[in-house]
Amino acid sequence: MSNIKYILGSFDDPDDMMHGIDKLKENDISIYDVFTPMPIHGIEEKLGYKRSRLPIVAFLFGITGTFTAFTMIFYMLVYDWPMNIGGKPAFAAPDFIPIMFELTVLFCSYGMAFTFFFRNHLFPGRAPRVMDLRATDDRFVIAIDAHTNPYPEKINDLLKEAGAIEVKHNERKYISYE
Repeated sequence: MSNIKYILGSFDDPDDMMHGIDKLKENDISIYDVFTPMPIHGIEEKLGYKRSRLPIVAFLFGITGTFTAFTMIFYMLVYDWPMNIGGKPAFAAPDFIPIMFELTVLFCSYGMAFTFFFRNHLFPGRAPRVMDLRATDDRFVIAIDAHTNPYPEKINDLLKEAGAIEVKHNERKYISYE
């Protein structure tokens, strides 16, 4: 079994990289991921990514905050310690709105921050997953999993045809305890 884990094609132009994605898709070669130093319009459709479910998660965090605020206020002001203030009823829903809004925003913002860290594996103490250091600076990198695509010579030729300035193989690192 080969030690090659990923085949990385580096491009210096985003149009060449998009052409490389098209060439690989035409030859039924699956792309593991694409790393770019800037956002590129239309790359999600080319790679076949589905629509993100983050808006649903944000909505659920917001509803949780609203429900928590309503429950907390109702318990405190109506059930646990009802007070007669100026003859107003203990359950006055308009008075609850500002606090429910604030807790909705609080739960949603913190929940989305934690979701972002969880989804992108950005936990404290975790090493970043960087394929090529220049991908965050000035290069556009296409990463192809070498185990699901068994013909590295064909992939190298396709990437070179598409305009890759460099094709390299990212190898597995084994630790020996001898």
